[in-house]
Amino acid sequence: MKIICIGRNYSEHAKELGNEAPKEPLFFLKPDSAILPKRVPFYIPEFTNDLHYEVELLVKINRLGKHIEERFANEYYNQIGLGIDFTARDLQKECKSKGLPWEKAKAFDGSAIIGKEFIDKSEFESVQDISFSLNKNGDQVQLGNSKDMIFTIDAIISYVSQFFTLKIGDIIYTGTPSGVGPVKIGDKLEGFLGKKQLVSLDIK
Repeated sequence: MKIICIGRNYSEHAKELGNEAPKEPLFFLKPDSAILPKRVPFYIPEFTNDLHYEVELLVKINRLGKHIEERFANEYYNQIGLGIDFTARDLQKECKSKGLPWEKAKAFDGSAIIGKEFIDKSEFESVQDISFSLNKNGDQVQLGNSKDMIFTIDAIISYVSQFFTLKIGDIIYTGTPSGVGPVKIGDKLEGFLGKKQLVSLDIK
């Protein structure tokens, strides 16, 4: 399975990092080893001094597809989840400044947190109006809604499928809203899809 991550998909997040909003979806991959196994503690890697959280809506692919037209993209997923894309911001900045790839800042082991369950999309009135949020130590630090995405879920699936065959079980991280920030040992992160808590993570 593949983990496909969409970058800069919320205008305010692009602004807070000093980036321009993209004109087409920007994406990168994480290996399956990036998924933090259930009931395994999350430890801050020793190679970073500036680890950031990024809460995101997740989409799980349920059909094999290639060159998917946007009008048919809704047929390739039926579940929505919540996750955290951890980023070693110091490594990312260093790599970007040198014009180098920055997978080591995004795709390291344990960098992809997946919530405890996926929710059938039929439970939402519209996949283009799903609210989600992240609390750090009890305080809300991120609040987003899929209606604010630059590129919709269907547009993302259509675009990515031009380059990669999408397979059953692939997971798409659809981008993070503004409010990203650092974590330190002892912090607690809690992620919510609507009012339902799907992520609870202690930072060690």
